[in-house]
Amino acid sequence: MASDAARYQCFTISITPFAADGAIDEQALRRHLRKLGDAGIGVYVGGGGSGEGYTLSQAETGRLLAIAVDELKGRVPIRAMGVEPRTAREMIAFLEQAKAAGVDAAQVYSLDVGHGHAPTPRELDAYFGEVLSSTDIPSVLSTHQSVGYVIPAQVIIELFDRHPQLIGLNVSHQDPNYLRTLADALGDRIDICVGGPHQAPMALAFGAHGFLSSEGNIAPRLCMGVIEAARAGDNAAFLERWGKLMRLFMALYGNGGIRVTKALLEHFGLAGGYPRAPRLPAEPDALAKALAVVEEIGLSGTEGW
Repeated sequence: MASDAARYQCFTISITPFAADGAIDEQALRRHLRKLGDAGIGVYVGGGGSGEGYTLSQAETGRLLAIAVDELKGRVPIRAMGVEPRTAREMIAFLEQAKAAGVDAAQVYSLDVGHGHAPTPRELDAYFGEVLSSTDIPSVLSTHQSVGYVIPAQVIIELFDRHPQLIGLNVSHQDPNYLRTLADALGDRIDICVGGPHQAPMALAFGAHGFLSSEGNIAPRLCMGVIEAARAGDNAAFLERWGKLMRLFMALYGNGGIRVTKALLEHFGLAGGYPRAPRLPAEPDALAKALAVVEEIGLSGTEGW
């Protein structure tokens, strides 16, 4: 594999456990974060997808970050993810909150201007420039399909030339040429992760360094097993573990996503909690389908948990 194996890494985007009344279940959150820390996996908190970050108030986000730092700082990399902002002002406020909490780094999300519109390359450059000029917290730039557009590769490359606090890049698009272009230009300088385990082999082959994973909430040791096999150059173990992880990936997406993730955790006596409205708990048939896959790949024992 092409990049420096010592730099291979995996991050999970942590769930946010909620109680039945919708409040953050702080005890369950701490249990969950300790499980992730014991597995040695890097952790993002407050993400808009797995972390249900769009439902969090500013005060709740601050509390979430404080708990994550208290549980994980110095054990595993702990980063703030946040949600896609509508303005630079929103992103700057989140970075200030992340820095005050003491996380190791924070993600700078793509701009979501709403109503199905896409900003121009000049507008993106101005947005990122304003945000990154406002802070010195170590930052990870995100280019994500969720906003409905692709940040031009050249815009990203030039931002890394101008802003030394940028330490990483999260690429959540499906175009191999886009990933290859960014890895070729930046892979020897910063860490690059792809969004999801499905792109992990291609990412490592192109000179990127790892992947982001919601599945790590359920099977952090399996996720780290994939990375450990890649570091060791053990292709047989890599493919065997990655195959299991992909079965879990497919058992979640299109089958309830984070709702089923939380239901699985609760089923096995782990800290999952409830989804927060407008999400509703997983349907019984969706949980049954996921449980069958968990049993099939052997995660009901100790390997994944």
